[in-house]
Parts: sequence; structure tokens; C-alpha cells
Amino acid sequence: MSWLSKLKSPKPPVAPKPVFDQPWRSVTWSESNRKEMLRKLKGFQPGTTEVHELKILLHGPVGAGKSSFINSVNTVLQGHNTSTALANSAAGKSFTKEFNYHRLKKDGPGSFYPFVFIDIMGLEAEVSSGVHSDDIIKILQGHVKGGYSFNPFKPIAKDNTKYLSNPSLKDKVHCLVTVVPGDRISLIPDEVIQKMKAVREKARELGIPQVIIMSHVDRACLLVKENLNKIYTSRKIKEKMEECSYKLGVPMNCIFPVLNYHEQITSDMNMDLLILMAITDIIQFTNEYVEDQVYNTNQYAEGQVHNE
Repeated sequence: MSWLSKLKSPKPPVAPKPVFDQPWRSVTWSESNRKEMLRKLKGFQPGTTEVHELKILLHGPVGAGKSSFINSVNTVLQGHNTSTALANSAAGKSFTKEFNYHRLKKDGPGSFYPFVFIDIMGLEAEVSSGVHSDDIIKILQGHVKGGYSFNPFKPIAKDNTKYLSNPSLKDKVHCLVTVVPGDRISLIPDEVIQKMKAVREKARELGIPQVIIMSHVDRACLLVKENLNKIYTSRKIKEKMEECSYKLGVPMNCIFPVLNYHEQITSDMNMDLLILMAITDIIQFTNEYVEDQVYNTNQYAEGQVHNE
């Protein structure tokens, strides 16, 4: 090759660095911050007396870590290893078969945090497997009572004993949390993505706030596996979050990457901080939604009185 050819040859593209020079989301990695967020959660009360418990529904593909996230939040709040929601380590089929509420114990006997998690059967590509998307929509609307057993072949019928005909605000879901595995986002079947989008669209129509929990960040990025506080300088994690945002239509500021407690039996400050950041914003979004619903209902009632 002549010197002129070499001169004209384009340089090979430079691969982007695996980490950004600066974190793209701010986190104070300190024990004092962990304690402060815990203090605020322990003192939290809903902004209206008309709803005593904020209801948070978790849904997503089988094996995404829905039950593990509930257990992880409880582990952070209790300060020790917990197993509130049964989680299956083998992610082939959904381990959750019934619609159940998970209440988290607070300080004294009979005392619970004023928010509950709803853990349901996972979504699967096959029509004959996983939770029926119509069941999830009925849960959003408050039509399903606790203890309902999921049937992949058909959603709940109005004559079912677990069907609630006239739900009030306290019976409805106040926040929809989609849990996706950070290491397998691109592998989620299109059929499952479409089911999640259908549920999200209904939640949007109802005005219900929506959040994504991106689990398994240690499997998604080796740098993060080695050092969790690199999570917001990791290019790979940001790319995975952007993929979540693109596929499901949720803005980046409503996507929270976390590492659930699944191997560890002792508390880890960095894991706690990521989980606390997620649940703090979830509670805030949920509370604002409930306050808005109560305000709008009261405004409508006042308008009806004035019209009479």
C-alpha cells in the first residue's frame, strides 16, 4: 500500500469508554443519607384520610424479580434479612399463583407501613401461561379482591366471589411498577412487551403513575457487579435504561436500577441506597396521585351541589 493510500485510509472508530467521566444521576453514597431516607419513610403518612394504604402493583415478565424487590424493600426497612413474598430462584415459570397484598411491619406489634405491595403472576409469551393481561387491568381498576387465583386461560368474571363490582379509591391501584431484568431486556419476547404496553396504556388512561424497576444490574454490567456505586457512571447501565424507556415508553427519570437482595443475608449500604431512592419516589408519586384523585372528586361533588 502506498503512502498516499495510507494517508487516505479512515481511522478505525474509537470505542466509547465503559464509564462516563461524571455520574449522570446524583447519589450521596453515605450512611447518613441512608438513615435520613429511612427516617422519612418511617414517618410517612398518606396525604389524605380517605385512603389509609397506598396500593402499589408490581408486574412484569416471569423471573424479573418482582417478589425479590418486595423482599428487598422489606429487608431495608427492617434492617435484617426478610422473606415477605415467596421468590423462586428458578425463573422458568411464575411462582406467584394468587393475587395477594404484602404489608410491611413497622415498629410495634400490629403496626404496618401505610403502603402495600401487590405481587401477581408473571407475564409469559404463551397464551396458556402467565397472568392474563385483562386480570391486571381489573386489578388496576380495583375489581379484584385479595386471594384471587389466576387462570391464564380466562380473566376474572363478574360472578366470581373475588370480583368487586363497585370499587372505591381505596380498592384501586395507586401506582404501577413494572419490573424488568436489566440483563435480559432485549430478550423479553415481543408478546410480553405488548402485554405490558396494554397494561401501561390502561394505567395511563386512569392517570395512574408508572415506574420501572430494572433488576439484575450486577448481571447487566461487570463494573457494577464489582462496585455498585459505579452504577450511574456505567455506560452499559444507562444504555439498558434507555432501552427500557424506548420499549415501554417510560421516561428515564421514572426508571430505577437496583440490586435486589437474593444472595446476601446482611445489609449493604449501597444496595440499600438504590432501593431507598426507588421506593421513596414510588411513594411520592403514589401519594400525589391519591391526593389529586381525592381533590378532583371533591371538586366534582361541589360542582354538582352548586348546579342543583
